[in-house]
Amino acid sequence: MIARFLKDRMPRSLYARAALILLVPVMAIFLMVTVASIQRVYEGVSRQMSEGIANEILLIIDRVESAQDAGDALEAALEVAAPLGIEIAAGASNAKTQRSFIDLSGKTVIATLEAAVPGLLAVDLSSRPGYAQLSIETDKGALRLDILRRRLTPRNPHQFLVLIGVTAVLMSAIALIYLRNQVRPIRRLALAAEAFGKGRVVPYRPSGATEVRSAGTAFLDMRDRIERQIDQRTMMLSGVSHDLRTPLTRMKLGLSLMEEGEDTEAMRRDVEDMERMLEAFLAFARGDAREEPRRTDPIDLVRDLVQRSARTQPVQLGALRGEGTLVLRPDSIKRALDNLISNGIRYGHEARVSAEITEKAVTFVVEDSGPGIPPEQRDYVLKAFTRLDAARNQDNGTGVGLGLTIAADIVRQHGGVFNLGESSDLGGLRAEITIPR
Repeated sequence: MIARFLKDRMPRSLYARAALILLVPVMAIFLMVTVASIQRVYEGVSRQMSEGIANEILLIIDRVESAQDAGDALEAALEVAAPLGIEIAAGASNAKTQRSFIDLSGKTVIATLEAAVPGLLAVDLSSRPGYAQLSIETDKGALRLDILRRRLTPRNPHQFLVLIGVTAVLMSAIALIYLRNQVRPIRRLALAAEAFGKGRVVPYRPSGATEVRSAGTAFLDMRDRIERQIDQRTMMLSGVSHDLRTPLTRMKLGLSLMEEGEDTEAMRRDVEDMERMLEAFLAFARGDAREEPRRTDPIDLVRDLVQRSARTQPVQLGALRGEGTLVLRPDSIKRALDNLISNGIRYGHEARVSAEITEKAVTFVVEDSGPGIPPEQRDYVLKAFTRLDAARNQDNGTGVGLGLTIAADIVRQHGGVFNLGESSDLGGLRAEITIPR
């Protein structure tokens, strides 16, 4: 329970957590030093000094009570008090026992004097600055003693705490600045990795501590290998495309010279299916990695896509909420949405596209009126070349099972999330694309 409570309230960033690890021990040590100083200086030393003053007061009281009358008593008291720096006046003051709220040592002074001095009427530590006024009842009448406060408690004992506090704050500030410089390379590495996960390549140079530099160098090597792999795959598939299209072209030419018939028509449909399958495969393998990301308005993108698709397909424009722009590959997003629209129309009768922009993400939704996909098969259908007989009527189209896979791959390139569900309005499949801003 306690672990979960602390976990839910711990800061998320590395800098905040490191700062917390640094500041908590510093504050704990400062509090311990403060408590120890109060107990030792404000209480222990103040008690010893107050006991010394109490002995002097007892000596004065003894001289007063040994005198014959009140006049002799005051003179005898002055003879003792003057060398000790204590002011004496006859008659009790109207003051009562009191001290200021911030006078930490005053409580110890009052308690010590009350315990050691008999006949003590009041101890006033706040009426006269720099003095403690004591009212004492003796056999010869009441006396008022004014004693310098520095004789009862240490002088400026708070300076030690101020020194410790200022030093702790100064060293903590220096440590936080140094810590921020150490965390900055890690943050730059995280931003570079996050951008690469979204299909963007940002300039990055390893810096910081040795371990951070090693991680940064490993990231650059990994990024270079992935980019070389993509380039090599694109070049290889371009060659495959050229090599396969050449015999397909010859087959089409040969079929055009043959007499028309059922066999010729069937072979022509097979060749067309092979061309479509080849184009779909190449589009899936090649992707849109070469497209440069740019700042785009998602609402305008959806509106233009639906207007263009509505000329040849029964697609509707749904709700468009929010406003703003974000960095993405617009052609890739259009391709993903177009694949979802084509799938929806192929297996249903209509499709609808909507979009919503929030502070944290942009969401594209494509819904259709088809039979949908069972929940237990929605993860499986995202695999390449997967076609579900139970979920889709394949007689309505000639897809090769790459439409959803290509859409999911494009969403992953943008660092987004691709979810499949059920449309509450149209009753078919609901494909939702969420891309963080």
